[in-house]
Amino acid sequence: MRYLDIDPVDRAQIIIEALPYIKRFNGSIMVIKYGGHAMLDEGLKEGFALDITLLRYVGIKPIVVHGGGPQIGKLLKELSVEPHFVDGLRVTDERTMDVVEMVLTGQINKEIVTRITMAGGRAVGISGKDASLIVAKRLLYKKRLSDGGVEEIDLGLVGEVQEIRPDILFKLADAGFIPVVSPVASGVDGKSYNLNADTAAGHIAMALKARKLILLTDTQGVLDGDRRLISSLTKSEAERLMQMGVIKGGMIPKVQCCLDALQNGVKKAHILDGRIKHALLLELFSDSGVGTEIVLEREKEHEDYV
Repeated sequence: MRYLDIDPVDRAQIIIEALPYIKRFNGSIMVIKYGGHAMLDEGLKEGFALDITLLRYVGIKPIVVHGGGPQIGKLLKELSVEPHFVDGLRVTDERTMDVVEMVLTGQINKEIVTRITMAGGRAVGISGKDASLIVAKRLLYKKRLSDGGVEEIDLGLVGEVQEIRPDILFKLADAGFIPVVSPVASGVDGKSYNLNADTAAGHIAMALKARKLILLTDTQGVLDGDRRLISSLTKSEAERLMQMGVIKGGMIPKVQCCLDALQNGVKKAHILDGRIKHALLLELFSDSGVGTEIVLEREKEHEDYV
Protein backbone atom coordinates (compact mmCIF):
# COMPACT_ATOMS: atom_id res chain seq x y z
CA MET A 1 0.00 0.00 0.00
CA ARG A 2 1.31 3.45 -0.93
CA TYR A 3 1.26 6.33 1.56
CA LEU A 4 -1.15 8.28 -0.66
CA ASP A 5 -3.57 5.33 -0.61
CA ILE A 6 -3.94 5.63 3.18
CA ASP A 7 -6.92 7.57 4.54
CA PRO A 8 -5.94 11.24 5.12
CA VAL A 9 -6.81 11.03 8.83
CA ASP A 10 -4.59 7.96 9.21
CA ARG A 11 -1.78 9.76 7.36
CA ALA A 12 -2.07 12.63 9.84
CA GLN A 13 -1.97 10.16 12.73
CA ILE A 14 1.33 8.76 11.44
CA ILE A 15 2.85 12.24 11.57
CA ILE A 16 1.36 12.95 15.00
CA GLU A 17 2.78 9.68 16.35
CA ALA A 18 6.26 10.82 15.29
CA LEU A 19 6.01 14.25 16.94
CA PRO A 20 7.03 13.35 20.54
CA TYR A 21 10.03 11.40 19.24
CA ILE A 22 11.11 14.29 17.01
CA LYS A 23 10.87 16.68 19.98
CA ARG A 24 12.77 14.32 22.27
CA PHE A 25 15.64 13.64 19.87
CA ASN A 26 16.11 17.21 18.58
CA GLY A 27 19.78 18.13 18.80
CA SER A 28 20.87 14.55 19.58
CA ILE A 29 23.86 12.84 17.99
CA MET A 30 23.14 9.38 16.59
CA VAL A 31 25.82 7.10 15.15
CA ILE A 32 24.49 4.76 12.45
CA LYS A 33 26.47 1.83 11.12
CA TYR A 34 25.38 1.25 7.52
CA GLY A 35 26.11 -2.15 6.01
CA GLY A 36 24.79 -5.45 4.73
CA HIS A 37 22.01 -5.79 2.16
CA ALA A 38 20.96 -2.17 2.70
CA MET A 39 24.13 -1.16 0.81
CA LEU A 40 23.47 -3.46 -2.16
CA ASP A 41 19.79 -3.03 -3.02
CA GLU A 42 19.01 0.09 -5.07
CA GLY A 43 15.68 0.75 -3.36
CA LEU A 44 17.20 0.37 0.10
CA LYS A 45 20.10 2.67 -0.83
CA GLU A 46 17.66 5.37 -1.86
CA GLY A 47 15.56 4.83 1.25
CA PHE A 48 18.59 5.09 3.54
CA ALA A 49 19.69 8.37 1.97
CA LEU A 50 16.20 9.81 2.42
CA ASP A 51 16.05 8.61 6.04
CA ILE A 52 19.40 10.18 6.95
CA THR A 53 18.43 13.44 5.27
CA LEU A 54 15.11 13.54 7.12
CA LEU A 55 16.86 12.93 10.45
CA ARG A 56 19.05 15.96 9.82
CA TYR A 57 16.10 18.15 8.84
CA VAL A 58 14.17 17.34 12.04
CA GLY A 59 17.13 18.38 14.17
CA ILE A 60 18.96 15.10 14.74
CA LYS A 61 22.70 14.95 14.03
CA PRO A 62 23.39 11.63 12.27
CA ILE A 63 26.93 10.27 11.88
CA VAL A 64 27.16 7.45 9.32
CA VAL A 65 29.88 4.77 9.54
CA HIS A 66 29.79 2.30 6.64
CA GLY A 67 31.15 -1.12 5.83
CA GLY A 68 31.79 -2.73 2.44
CA GLY A 69 32.92 -6.35 2.78
CA PRO A 70 31.01 -7.74 -0.24
CA GLN A 71 32.23 -4.94 -2.50
CA ILE A 72 35.83 -5.48 -1.36
CA GLY A 73 35.52 -9.21 -2.03
CA LYS A 74 34.11 -8.56 -5.50
CA LEU A 75 37.00 -6.32 -6.56
CA LEU A 76 39.62 -8.67 -5.09
CA LYS A 77 38.12 -11.48 -7.16
CA GLU A 78 38.21 -9.34 -10.31
CA LEU A 79 41.90 -8.60 -9.59
CA SER A 80 42.59 -12.31 -9.01
CA VAL A 81 43.69 -11.68 -5.43
CA GLU A 82 43.05 -14.82 -3.39
CA PRO A 83 41.34 -13.95 -0.08
CA HIS A 84 42.41 -15.57 3.20
CA PHE A 85 40.25 -15.67 6.32
CA VAL A 86 40.76 -16.72 9.93
CA ASP A 87 37.47 -17.37 11.74
CA GLY A 88 35.73 -15.09 9.26
CA LEU A 89 38.28 -12.27 9.62
CA ARG A 90 40.02 -11.14 6.43
CA VAL A 91 43.81 -11.42 6.49
CA THR A 92 44.95 -8.11 4.98
CA ASP A 93 48.34 -7.78 3.30
CA GLU A 94 49.52 -4.54 1.68
CA ARG A 95 47.99 -5.33 -1.73
CA THR A 96 44.65 -6.21 -0.13
CA MET A 97 44.81 -3.06 1.99
CA ASP A 98 45.19 -0.95 -1.16
CA VAL A 99 41.99 -2.51 -2.50
CA VAL A 100 40.20 -2.06 0.85
CA GLU A 101 41.02 1.63 0.95
CA MET A 102 40.16 2.10 -2.73
CA VAL A 103 36.73 0.50 -2.28
CA LEU A 104 35.79 1.91 1.13
CA THR A 105 37.09 5.46 0.85
CA GLY A 106 37.25 5.98 -2.89
CA GLN A 107 34.09 4.22 -4.05
CA ILE A 108 31.51 3.39 -1.38
CA ASN A 109 32.01 6.50 0.73
CA LYS A 110 31.54 8.81 -2.24
CA GLU A 111 28.48 6.93 -3.45
CA ILE A 112 26.80 7.34 -0.04
CA VAL A 113 27.71 11.02 0.05
CA THR A 114 26.28 11.52 -3.44
CA ARG A 115 23.00 9.77 -2.61
CA ILE A 116 22.48 11.78 0.59
CA THR A 117 23.33 15.00 -1.27
CA MET A 118 20.85 14.16 -4.02
CA ALA A 119 18.21 13.54 -1.32
CA GLY A 120 18.78 17.08 -0.05
CA GLY A 121 21.31 16.49 2.73
CA ARG A 122 24.73 18.11 3.16
CA ALA A 123 26.94 15.03 3.42
CA VAL A 124 30.73 15.09 3.79
CA GLY A 125 32.80 11.96 3.24
CA ILE A 126 35.85 11.34 5.42
CA SER A 127 37.94 8.37 6.49
CA GLY A 128 39.32 7.56 9.90
CA LYS A 129 42.60 9.04 8.65
CA ASP A 130 41.20 12.55 8.23
CA ALA A 131 42.16 14.88 11.09
CA SER A 132 43.41 11.71 12.86
CA LEU A 133 39.79 10.86 13.61
CA ILE A 134 40.70 7.22 14.35
CA VAL A 135 44.15 6.12 15.50
CA ALA A 136 44.61 2.36 15.21
CA LYS A 137 47.07 -0.34 16.11
CA ARG A 138 47.65 -3.79 14.66
CA LEU A 139 45.14 -6.36 15.86
CA LEU A 140 46.57 -9.65 17.11
CA TYR A 141 43.66 -12.08 16.88
CA LYS A 142 43.41 -14.63 19.68
CA LYS A 143 42.22 -17.90 18.16
CA ARG A 144 40.84 -20.47 20.59
CA LEU A 145 42.30 -23.95 20.10
CA SER A 146 40.55 -27.28 20.58
CA ASP A 147 42.68 -28.05 23.65
CA GLY A 148 41.45 -24.88 25.34
CA GLY A 149 44.57 -22.87 24.61
CA VAL A 150 44.87 -19.60 22.70
CA GLU A 151 47.01 -18.84 19.65
CA GLU A 152 47.80 -15.25 18.65
CA ILE A 153 47.48 -14.75 14.89
CA ASP A 154 48.73 -11.73 12.98
CA LEU A 155 45.99 -10.72 10.51
CA GLY A 156 48.24 -8.21 8.77
CA LEU A 157 46.86 -4.70 8.32
CA VAL A 158 43.71 -5.34 10.33
CA GLY A 159 43.49 -2.78 13.09
CA GLU A 160 41.81 -2.16 16.39
CA VAL A 161 40.86 1.28 17.64
CA GLN A 162 43.44 2.85 19.90
CA GLU A 163 42.01 6.38 20.07
CA ILE A 164 39.16 8.47 18.68
CA ARG A 165 39.71 12.20 18.13
CA PRO A 166 36.15 13.37 17.42
CA ASP A 167 36.64 17.15 16.99
CA ILE A 168 36.05 17.02 13.22
CA LEU A 169 32.75 15.18 13.72
CA PHE A 170 31.49 17.69 16.30
CA LYS A 171 32.39 20.59 14.01
CA LEU A 172 30.78 19.08 10.92
CA ALA A 173 27.60 18.07 12.77
CA ASP A 174 27.27 21.45 14.50
CA ALA A 175 27.62 23.16 11.10
CA GLY A 176 24.71 21.17 9.67
CA PHE A 177 26.72 18.58 7.74
CA ILE A 178 26.24 14.81 7.78
CA PRO A 179 29.62 13.07 8.23
CA VAL A 180 30.00 9.76 6.38
CA VAL A 181 32.97 7.83 7.79
CA SER A 182 35.00 5.13 6.05
CA PRO A 183 36.51 2.67 8.60
CA VAL A 184 40.10 3.02 7.44
CA ALA A 185 42.60 4.42 9.95
CA SER A 186 46.23 5.37 10.31
CA GLY A 187 48.38 3.66 12.90
CA VAL A 188 51.01 5.25 15.09
CA ASP A 189 53.44 3.37 12.85
CA GLY A 190 52.19 5.34 9.84
CA LYS A 191 50.55 2.34 8.17
CA SER A 192 46.95 2.11 6.99
CA TYR A 193 44.61 -0.26 8.83
CA ASN A 194 41.27 -1.83 7.96
CA LEU A 195 38.77 -1.66 10.84
CA ASN A 196 35.60 -3.58 11.57
CA ALA A 197 32.81 -1.10 10.81
CA ASP A 198 30.66 -2.12 13.81
CA THR A 199 33.60 -1.63 16.16
CA ALA A 200 34.53 1.71 14.59
CA ALA A 201 30.93 2.93 14.91
CA GLY A 202 30.80 1.82 18.54
CA HIS A 203 34.00 3.65 19.46
CA ILE A 204 32.88 6.79 17.63
CA ALA A 205 29.55 6.68 19.48
CA MET A 206 31.41 6.41 22.80
CA ALA A 207 33.71 9.32 21.99
CA LEU A 208 30.74 11.50 21.00
CA LYS A 209 28.58 10.33 23.96
CA ALA A 210 25.92 9.72 21.32
CA ARG A 211 22.24 9.48 22.20
CA LYS A 212 22.02 6.28 20.17
CA LEU A 213 24.20 3.71 18.41
CA ILE A 214 22.28 2.00 15.59
CA LEU A 215 23.58 -1.05 13.73
CA LEU A 216 21.87 -2.00 10.46
CA THR A 217 22.16 -5.75 9.85
CA ASP A 218 20.83 -8.52 7.63
CA THR A 219 18.72 -10.04 10.41
CA GLN A 220 15.52 -8.98 12.18
CA GLY A 221 17.49 -8.11 15.28
CA VAL A 222 18.24 -10.29 18.32
CA LEU A 223 16.13 -13.46 18.31
CA ASP A 224 15.09 -15.69 21.21
CA GLY A 225 15.39 -19.49 21.34
CA ASP A 226 12.23 -19.85 19.24
CA ARG A 227 13.59 -17.47 16.56
CA ARG A 228 11.22 -14.67 17.60
CA LEU A 229 12.36 -11.05 17.66
CA ILE A 230 13.28 -9.65 21.08
CA SER A 231 12.21 -6.01 20.98
CA SER A 232 14.07 -4.90 24.12
CA LEU A 233 17.03 -6.25 26.09
CA THR A 234 18.93 -5.09 29.16
CA LYS A 235 22.66 -5.67 29.59
CA SER A 236 22.11 -8.52 32.06
CA GLU A 237 19.52 -10.18 29.81
CA ALA A 238 21.84 -9.96 26.78
CA GLU A 239 24.77 -11.42 28.73
CA ARG A 240 22.59 -14.30 29.97
CA LEU A 241 21.41 -15.09 26.42
CA MET A 242 25.03 -15.13 25.20
CA GLN A 243 26.02 -17.51 28.00
CA MET A 244 23.06 -19.77 27.12
CA GLY A 245 24.07 -19.83 23.45
CA VAL A 246 20.84 -18.16 22.30
CA ILE A 247 22.79 -15.18 21.05
CA LYS A 248 25.53 -16.76 18.96
CA GLY A 249 27.71 -16.53 15.88
CA GLY A 250 27.97 -13.15 14.19
CA MET A 251 25.40 -11.62 16.51
CA ILE A 252 27.73 -11.91 19.53
CA PRO A 253 30.21 -9.19 18.44
CA LYS A 254 27.33 -6.89 17.45
CA VAL A 255 25.64 -7.24 20.84
CA GLN A 256 28.98 -6.88 22.62
CA CYS A 257 29.67 -3.73 20.61
CA CYS A 258 26.35 -2.33 21.84
CA LEU A 259 27.07 -3.28 25.46
CA ASP A 260 30.51 -1.65 25.33
CA ALA A 261 28.95 1.54 23.98
CA LEU A 262 26.27 1.59 26.69
CA GLN A 263 28.90 1.21 29.39
CA ASN A 264 30.80 4.17 27.97
CA GLY A 265 28.25 6.95 27.74
CA VAL A 266 25.87 5.96 24.93
CA LYS A 267 22.24 6.10 26.09
CA LYS A 268 20.73 3.34 23.97
CA ALA A 269 21.76 0.92 21.21
CA HIS A 270 19.65 -0.64 18.46
CA ILE A 271 20.16 -3.59 16.12
CA LEU A 272 17.85 -3.17 13.11
CA ASP A 273 16.95 -5.14 10.02
CA GLY A 274 18.46 -3.07 7.23
CA ARG A 275 16.51 -5.12 4.68
CA ILE A 276 13.35 -3.23 5.70
CA LYS A 277 12.95 0.02 3.80
CA HIS A 278 12.94 3.04 6.15
CA ALA A 279 13.87 0.83 9.13
CA LEU A 280 15.55 3.84 10.77
CA LEU A 281 12.41 5.95 10.71
CA LEU A 282 10.19 3.09 11.85
CA GLU A 283 12.43 2.38 14.84
CA LEU A 284 12.97 6.00 15.87
CA PHE A 285 9.60 7.60 15.19
CA SER A 286 6.96 4.92 15.81
CA ASP A 287 5.61 3.32 18.97
CA SER A 288 6.27 -0.26 17.88
CA GLY A 289 9.75 -0.13 16.31
CA VAL A 290 11.22 -2.80 14.04
CA GLY A 291 14.36 -4.13 15.73
CA THR A 292 16.00 -4.80 19.08
CA GLU A 293 16.84 -2.01 21.51
CA ILE A 294 19.50 -2.63 24.14
CA VAL A 295 19.73 -0.63 27.38
CA LEU A 296 21.78 -0.92 30.56
CA GLU A 297 18.89 -1.22 32.99
CA ARG A 298 15.28 -0.90 31.93
CA GLU A 299 14.06 0.56 35.21
CA LYS A 300 16.28 3.58 34.68
CA GLU A 301 14.86 4.28 31.23
CA HIS A 302 11.39 5.47 32.24
CA GLU A 303 12.20 9.13 31.57
CA ASP A 304 13.77 8.39 28.20
CA TYR A 305 12.45 5.02 27.25
CA VAL A 306 12.86 5.66 23.54
